[in-house]
Amino acid sequence: MSFVDGILDNIGRWIAARLESESSGYEPFTPSDPEILLQVLQPGDILLVEGNQKISTAIKYLTQSTWSHSAMFVGKALAESGAYKNLKDGEELPMLIEVNIGEGCIAVPLSKYRFFNTRICRPQGLTWEDRERVVAFMVSKIGLEYDTRNIIDLMRYLIPTPPVPTRWRRRMLALGSGAPTKAICSSLIAQAFQQVKYPILPIVERPPERNWVASPYAYSRREILHIRHHSLYAPRDFDISPYFAIIKPTIEKGFDYKKLTWGKVAAPKPAENKDDQSPGGNSQPSEGSEGKEESSARILFKP
Repeated sequence: MSFVDGILDNIGRWIAARLESESSGYEPFTPSDPEILLQVLQPGDILLVEGNQKISTAIKYLTQSTWSHSAMFVGKALAESGAYKNLKDGEELPMLIEVNIGEGCIAVPLSKYRFFNTRICRPQGLTWEDRERVVAFMVSKIGLEYDTRNIIDLMRYLIPTPPVPTRWRRRMLALGSGAPTKAICSSLIAQAFQQVKYPILPIVERPPERNWVASPYAYSRREILHIRHHSLYAPRDFDISPYFAIIKPTIEKGFDYKKLTWGKVAAPKPAENKDDQSPGGNSQPSEGSEGKEESSARILFKP
């Protein structure tokens, strides 16, 4: 590595470290239980994640989506390959393959996203043979590094909400050189599905010009065509794809609302009003307030 490359690499690593720092105030609404996810996930499924890093804020803003990260579930493929033969007691087998700016393509356990909002996207109709090919492709990419020397590619994320028109936000993801851009989580997963010619977004044919301009969906269609042309995908593309099903672990396990345990919430005491007090100093209860409980309730979910 030359002197200039060394300087660029150090600057890039500093930027990557800042982008991977956590943002304050993140609270998951429905945290993901790794054990429940494991019962539902199948090899080749995509796990979308609502991240809490600074780069997550930028990606969610640029893609206008809740999801900032994606990983592929590979099941026990890594154990079968012999890569994790000597796991220590209590050590969890990595079953997700993902790409991070600071680490490149790595394998991580399901428990990494225990405290995050997640969504499972499943390719429908994908044969088990093709699932194995998709998984094998991801396994073969473990160790792929993100080129931190490309400063432009990293600096695009330093401004979480860049003041650019909506129609240009998605295209900002295409800035930078091709090599580091390919080492993005969604882009690498898209390449895996391209190995078996499985579609992610539909091919949209352009209608006649008069209908194209008047159509309220013209912007969306132009964006889809642009993204497919650059072969650059974002996490939300798996969510909106007509070829991926959304899997809800709670529903898949057999949801029955009759078995939920509900807890009553005590009604707040009414504020004391001096005008309503009797001459003896005792406040008069409002009409119909006696013996009533607050109608609102909180759910105590027991899986």
